[in-house]
Amino acid sequence: MESSFNTDNVDHLPHSCLLRIHACYDALKTAERKAVDHLLKIPHKVSNISIIEFAADAGCSEATVVRLSKRLGYAGFPELKVDFARAGNNDDVSIEHYQGISRSDAPMLVYEKVVHSTIGALEDTYRITNENAYLSALDAIVEADTLMFCGLGDASVVAAEAHQRFMRIGKRSVFSNDPDQQLMYAAQLSRGDAFIAISHTGRSRTVLDALRVAHESGARVITITNYPYSPIAKRSDVILLTAVFTSYLTVEVMSKRVTELCILESLSINYMNRIGKAALDTLRESNAVVEVNKV
Repeated sequence: MESSFNTDNVDHLPHSCLLRIHACYDALKTAERKAVDHLLKIPHKVSNISIIEFAADAGCSEATVVRLSKRLGYAGFPELKVDFARAGNNDDVSIEHYQGISRSDAPMLVYEKVVHSTIGALEDTYRITNENAYLSALDAIVEADTLMFCGLGDASVVAAEAHQRFMRIGKRSVFSNDPDQQLMYAAQLSRGDAFIAISHTGRSRTVLDALRVAHESGARVITITNYPYSPIAKRSDVILLTAVFTSYLTVEVMSKRVTELCILESLSINYMNRIGKAALDTLRESNAVVEVNKV
């Protein structure tokens, strides 16, 4: 059964609560999932309704609502309501890219907040990482004859960087910005190869098209995304989650890409650790051959 996880109202959700939902959603019982789906559907109304109203509208018991509140880190439903009220009344934010930054902030304060926001995104991403998923992605990369990296827009910059990193250590890798070439590369993958999709929203159409072709070719599909119930994630074999939330899904902030790059960088280093001397020798040769361009 497909999940009804709703990401349309993230601007009304407390950040820490959304992280916990990401972490526990798959493990929720049916009644708890009804409750959390309703919570995600009406976050802007939560602070003004009673537990009786909420349970009735969600189609679950009041006890389930209390249980869910505790799973999300609250003492009970009243504490959850207070937190949602704060999230819904953050009126002093006038810069949509980063929460907590306003037009009146001094330049160095803006700099500080951007740095701290990025650090927080990295720490949150590490905390929600599923170890089994990460190790599965690493195994797929090690075992693949060919890697294909795919992204749209500035996610393609991340894909290009990852392609170069793995190519530099001797792993056969392909990448293209062109949607037609992406489809052709995906069609040329074979069983056991790995297709790595990078999409913050998990909704990029061209990436999804290439993913479908790669899957039909027999490749293992790994996705790095912020949304585990997005169209791309639902069609993936392995999902590696980031934890970067802004008021608007389409806003491009550097922290989205820094977290993706960090995941891919760690995978490339782990790949070298697995392969050993051969990968290190190839890296030294790659570094030596490009020295001619650095004189």
